[in-house]
Parts: sequence; C-alpha cells; structure tokens
Amino acid sequence: MRSRTPDRLCAAAVDLARAAAEEVALPGMVGDHIEAVADADRVVTHLFASNEPGYRGWRWAVTVARASRAKLVTLDEAVLLPGPDALLAPEWVPWSERLRPGDMGPGDLLPTEAEDLRLEPGFSGEDGPPPNSAVAEGMAAEVADTEEADVVPGSPAIQPTPARGGIADVAEELGMRRARVLSRYGLHAAADRWEEAYGAKTPMAQAAPATCLTCGFLTPLTGSLRQAFGVCANEFAPADGRVVSLSYGCGAHSEAAVMPKTPRPPAPVVDETVVEPLSLRPERDGGSVEEAGPAEELGHS
Repeated sequence: MRSRTPDRLCAAAVDLARAAAEEVALPGMVGDHIEAVADADRVVTHLFASNEPGYRGWRWAVTVARASRAKLVTLDEAVLLPGPDALLAPEWVPWSERLRPGDMGPGDLLPTEAEDLRLEPGFSGEDGPPPNSAVAEGMAAEVADTEEADVVPGSPAIQPTPARGGIADVAEELGMRRARVLSRYGLHAAADRWEEAYGAKTPMAQAAPATCLTCGFLTPLTGSLRQAFGVCANEFAPADGRVVSLSYGCGAHSEAAVMPKTPRPPAPVVDETVVEPLSLRPERDGGSVEEAGPAEELGHS
C-alpha cells in the first residue's frame, strides 16, 4: 500500500500543534516533535514526546486540518496516545477469571454461572405432568377435589400438577433438594487440586514413614471420593482439617513410632536388719572399752 504524503501546509503547522498540546498538558510535559503522519487528504497528526513521569513511551498527538483550497490550518484535536514501546496497563480480565483461592472474605458473594461445568442438575425432569399421567388423561376433576389442586379453564390435559406432586417437592421430601450437584468434571477438578496440594508427589509425602491410608487420624470421605481421599484429624499434622489423598503422608502418622515410656529409677533400699558386732578391748589402765565399729573408726560416729 502506497504511503500517503502529508499535506505541506498541515505538516508545517508544528508550532500550532505544539501550542495545542501545551495547552492540554501540564507545563513542561510536551517534549520534542517526533513526526507528522498523514491521516487523510489535508489531515495531519503531529506527534510530540511526553515527559509525563507515569507515561513512558506515550506521545501527544495533535491533529490539524485545512479545507480544500484554503491556506488556513485549523486545529482538530489533541490527545495523549501510547507509542509502540509505551508502558501500558495489563489487559483487563473479568473478575471471575481474576479470582483466586483465598480471595473470599466475610460478606463476599460469589455467584456461579448457570452453565458452570463443575455443576449439574441435582434431579432431572420437569414439574409438568407426564404424557400418560392421570391429569393428561382427563382426570383433572378428580385432582381438583383435593385442596392442593388448582383448576384453570381449558382442556383437562393442561391442568396444573398438584404442588406435592412436583419433582422439586418430591426431591425435597427425599432430602435431595439441592438444585445442582458436582458434575463429573467438578469431581475430577477437585480431586486434581487436592492431589496436587496433599498428594503422593509432595515433599512431605516423599519423606513420610507411611501413607494416610493406614493412619488412625484419617477420616474417610463419603461417596466416590472415599476411594481416594479423606480428612486429616491430627491437630499436630501439617494437613489438619484438610482433604488429603490416601497416598499422602507425614511424620505425624499414628503408627510411625510408639513413644517409649520414661524409665523410672528403682526405689532406694534401706537395710535395717544388719547389726555389726562390737568387740571389747582392754583399757590401758586396767579397764575395758568397747571397740568402735567401722563407722566410728572412720570418724563418722
């Protein structure tokens, strides 16, 4: 594509463009003239460097134009635009994609999409009457005799189903009132996340003496996840209260080691039954004295 040649009079209106940029920008924030770009016939944009501290690589763009056969150049607009190497803000990302685990706080609400792949309907079917139901066969009058039924004008086939006969009401009586439950994709996503955090490949599990499968502090989950995961109930373990893989392990395993009992020293023995005999020896002056025992001879009398 052939490049457009800038209009001579518009390209020469550098001073007019600079004055317009300086009027919009802060004092001293308009730098050197970079170039003049032709936008159309007799329409030229002058680019000036921006000295704004937070706008590295941005340029002041001032567009000037003139009418056909006119020699007077007029001002069109002056804006601050990013250049090829400008410092730009990151691309905007929806909040649902920016959210990370741990971002939720007290009072925050996290709505789920209607088509969330992690969820699926908790029960199937609609609240309308089946094709071969008594209502569809023309027995609306009998149903109307109950206090829970409403009869509307029209064919018996379009009579509403009694409230207690709806799928949702039956599900609620059976304890299955949850409108949506985890889908197979949701189960696999949760299992992968838990396996990565507390699984066999973690450094803690690699150095563990045994796995959680044989630990007495493990509380197994219910349902299909019971085959691979449980909850740690050891307050001294690094995964206390967390969902752990059965192949995970740590040094707080219940059977890793049995702490030996502290040995007690033997009780002291007091021998009070031994009596040492005393011997008599002649006194020098003719008398006699008792011969001292071993303790007295040692000076411990």
